Amino acid sequence: MDEKSFHVDDTSVQWAIPVPVTHRPAVTSPYKKWGRRLALLLTFMFTVHFLSDVKRPRHHGHEEQDYGMLNALMRHAPKKGSVLRGKKAEQLFLSVPDTDSAITTSRVYADKPHMAGSEGDFDTAKYFLAHLQEELQIDRSSSDIPLYSAGSRESREATLSISSLDEPKAWVDTYYPILNSPLDRSLEILGDDGNPVWSAQLEEVADETDPYAFKSANAVPTWHGISRGGQAEGKLINAHYGRKQDFDALVEAGVDFSGKIVLTRYGGNFRGLKVKRAQELGAAAVLVYSDPHDDGTVTIENGYVPYPHGPARNPTSVQRGSVQFLSLYPGDPSTPGYPSYENSTRVEGGSKPTIPSLPISWANAEVLLKHLEDSHEGPTVRLVNNVDEKVTPIWNVMGVIPGHVKSEVVVIGAHRDAWVTGASDPISGTVSLSEVIRGFGVLLKKGWKPLRTILITSWDGEEFGLIGSTEWGEDFSEWIKNHVVAYVNMDTSASGSRFKASGSPLLAHLFRETAEQIPHPTSEERSLWDARGDSGTLFGGHTTAEIAAMHKNKRLTADSIGVSPLGSGSDYTVFLQYHGVPSTDNGFTSTLHDPVYHYHSIFDSQYWQELYGDPGFSRHVAIAKHTGLQVLRLSGDIILPFNTTHYSIELESYLDKVASIAAAGSYDVDLSPLRDSLHTLQSASLELDSAKTKAEHKLRKILKQMKKKHVICHKIRRKIHKASCKLKKVFGKHQCESKDKHEDMERQHSHRPPSRHLVKAIQRVQAVNKRLIAFERSFISKDGIKDREWYKHLGVAPGKWSGYGATTFPGITEALTMDKNATAAAYEAGRLKVLIDDLLDTIRL
Repeated sequence: MDEKSFHVDDTSVQWAIPVPVTHRPAVTSPYKKWGRRLALLLTFMFTVHFLSDVKRPRHHGHEEQDYGMLNALMRHAPKKGSVLRGKKAEQLFLSVPDTDSAITTSRVYADKPHMAGSEGDFDTAKYFLAHLQEELQIDRSSSDIPLYSAGSRESREATLSISSLDEPKAWVDTYYPILNSPLDRSLEILGDDGNPVWSAQLEEVADETDPYAFKSANAVPTWHGISRGGQAEGKLINAHYGRKQDFDALVEAGVDFSGKIVLTRYGGNFRGLKVKRAQELGAAAVLVYSDPHDDGTVTIENGYVPYPHGPARNPTSVQRGSVQFLSLYPGDPSTPGYPSYENSTRVEGGSKPTIPSLPISWANAEVLLKHLEDSHEGPTVRLVNNVDEKVTPIWNVMGVIPGHVKSEVVVIGAHRDAWVTGASDPISGTVSLSEVIRGFGVLLKKGWKPLRTILITSWDGEEFGLIGSTEWGEDFSEWIKNHVVAYVNMDTSASGSRFKASGSPLLAHLFRETAEQIPHPTSEERSLWDARGDSGTLFGGHTTAEIAAMHKNKRLTADSIGVSPLGSGSDYTVFLQYHGVPSTDNGFTSTLHDPVYHYHSIFDSQYWQELYGDPGFSRHVAIAKHTGLQVLRLSGDIILPFNTTHYSIELESYLDKVASIAAAGSYDVDLSPLRDSLHTLQSASLELDSAKTKAEHKLRKILKQMKKKHVICHKIRRKIHKASCKLKKVFGKHQCESKDKHEDMERQHSHRPPSRHLVKAIQRVQAVNKRLIAFERSFISKDGIKDREWYKHLGVAPGKWSGYGATTFPGITEALTMDKNATAAAYEAGRLKVLIDDLLDTIRL
């Protein structure tokens, strides 16, 4: 203090006692004062740094996915805000799929024929590849197409490196299956003298009303893929739908099929199995026709005009398609269980017919049926089906969006090849997939990166027998086993008004929850899920009880959630039935009151699609949104959205069906040990549910604490940064780090090794996910299903004599229904029990 502090107004007193000065501090210079403050600040900064590092020991040897998930959960945006993920990512994605874009894309793909292995098919492969490259921002500076021959070093590395990629990548894999194409074909009724009295017009007839059908009318002749080439002559027999029960009823009635030509109608089972059963009974050939009675109420009989001038069936339309014995095994018949490389060893596979067949129109079938009105056996018929069979290249297009957890991969796919132009099958699925890709592209541009890697696939050769997906699945079995967690399939997105829901019970809740979040494409007050009950608007008085019952039975296969099990008939087959990868499949399908869908015909055209199939393309977009949302959840949720408890309950419903079959047939089969195992599985699954909830809750709690701490530390560092800048100015250093540079340093600071608690929480989550992934895998038996060992899933398989539809617990079911053998059924129940008991050991924590 100084004298001035004690100055007294001399007006109040006349004198004052002076205060003695005991200490007079030296005057401190400004530089020394700021130096002291700097020392204090440095001490404070060291303390903050030390505190922020407490309990952050450096960890070595943790699995790569620990840090992958850590990076995803703790990563901050490059500049401002948080990384795009979760609900924000979903909302942005759902805003992208667009009807105008979908229509434009469809007109490109469905403009010309693109049968597997054709020039048009290769053009669509290049177009899809370019779309991937553009939307995923993949470098296209090279003029060379990344086209790899299956089995080559490049092809192997492309797939095997998916789990280590840091940037999006796309390429084309070429496989080499044996396919056939049509040469000369004919169908004649012969007179008593052996000369033709009638010759069928086998080609479809179009006019310029439908310009797409008109220009492609003769591009792809009407024939069956994988059919046997040759000629046959014999008496005509009508076998109705050609189902096993239809053939069995005729045999029981004394009908001899030896050397006969069998006439069957489409429906009831896969076309190849009609040929298979006829072949087994000694028939010489098979004809398969499209019957307008299967079109429900939309018929000429009910007053509807035939296409292209109305919604009823064009009487000259023909359904092409493969006649491979799909329920034995899919894929290239000459390479069962191994991939079709250019130099692969070929065998004469058991899934190919040994008798010829032809698809025919209703106009031709009507002539034949008139000769069969009074008996099962009709006139002598001669059939010619010459084909060109050879090794043919096909092209799978693959695209990758790398995730943080590179060891887990979600696959989404649709096939691209068509019998002719295929505006519904498969182009509606490809269009929906293209819209999904556009949505992912927008997310990528906003800084999004999925938690798990996403693999996008455009399969080829599906129409001949699921060839592209099957060959790839056989080629990379070990990689799929180690990395693929789920497969989401699209085939036909739009061919009618009813939403079809199919998938593994493991994904049923995910399927329904996501469908309930998507608006109905044509009714604002309802959801996409509600469209499962839609049935068209074209009614009439004439229909048959048998057809109505067949359609009703399809709907009865749905589980308690409303999702039906998967059999076969599309590219999910190799994933679910061969590898045990949970899968889904969705799309809009035709009903008995919709405009007739001309399946595999020239009339499955862009004109039909825009006029009748999906006017405005709102269904294409709804499927894109639903499928994309499933993939976002599968690739983005911390805990995989798998419901094992629902699955374990459904397994008991499968057993109830088997028990009913056994009781109805008076078979003495003890199923109680299997039921006991299922009850134990249900209990273990409930424990796993609890572990799922606790693991995610614990991780989120730690993340919330870390986020709070990060915000506090960030504010302190900002203040220190500002103070530091002021100090620099005092010392004559007028430049300070830019804001961007400071934020870069902040990010580097935040990338220090994680805390012990966080690592343990992530490992708990991954332990749960590992068990969820193992659930579906555990139903895979290396020995497969009796008589069709390629199918290895003992929980569900395509029906042995249906092909498309699913048979649950196929080993036990077929032992009872096909073999009529209680001992075999007990053996199959024992096999299944072993798998379930092993699963119990796997999922227990």
